Amino acid sequence: MQSRLGWSIKTVVWIMSGLAKQKNAGLFIVGFMLAQLSFSQVFAEQRPFNLGSIATTEQVAGWDIDVRPDGLGAPIGAGNAIDGEAVYTDRCASCHGDFGEAVDNWPALVGGEGTLSSHDPVKTTGSYWPYASTMYDYIYRAMPFGEAQSLTHNETYQIVAYLLNMNDIIDEEYELNHNNIGLIEMPNHAGFLMPDPRPDAQPSSGKPCMKDCDVPTQIIGKARDIDVTPEKES
Repeated sequence: MQSRLGWSIKTVVWIMSGLAKQKNAGLFIVGFMLAQLSFSQVFAEQRPFNLGSIATTEQVAGWDIDVRPDGLGAPIGAGNAIDGEAVYTDRCASCHGDFGEAVDNWPALVGGEGTLSSHDPVKTTGSYWPYASTMYDYIYRAMPFGEAQSLTHNETYQIVAYLLNMNDIIDEEYELNHNNIGLIEMPNHAGFLMPDPRPDAQPSSGKPCMKDCDVPTQIIGKARDIDVTPEKES
């Protein structure tokens, strides 16, 4: 490896050793400065802005936890609904209810079939969630509330399997794992329109609208109708 001065690292070390043996303090300092410059230029080539450090494989792995809709990225592990019931009861039921029915205003995880087009839709993992794989991603990444990423991979598969079973999507003995989680067909997998048909979500033409630009809107629900407005304490 060579510095931008054209000297190899071995050459710089040899110069420093020779100057040190001559006990010439001035020359030794000059040699040390040249060596430092050489080393800094070599590392600058690897880090152009000389900021931070190169991430290790272990550090990257800690952030690379996303699981895609097709199951790509799912970590090695497995679980079924039978084992998942105990894990769910211990880690999830205090907020979401023993059977996914929800406690207070925490989200329900089970039920809601056929309600999405109603005035009071119940969006659960069974009625609304489009992919089992992204359910895994969210639970492993963000749950339990206040203890995110404390679940093991197997525990997360067990919880997902339990929820899928409670929503009548898989049998209780079905082993959910990294190979098949992307193959689970969720009831609402086709309920998300692609591309997005909304006028305000279309690609820009580059020309700003100057006339008749208002998009008509319609209020289709109110917060108090779906019980999400906090009640005042008496």
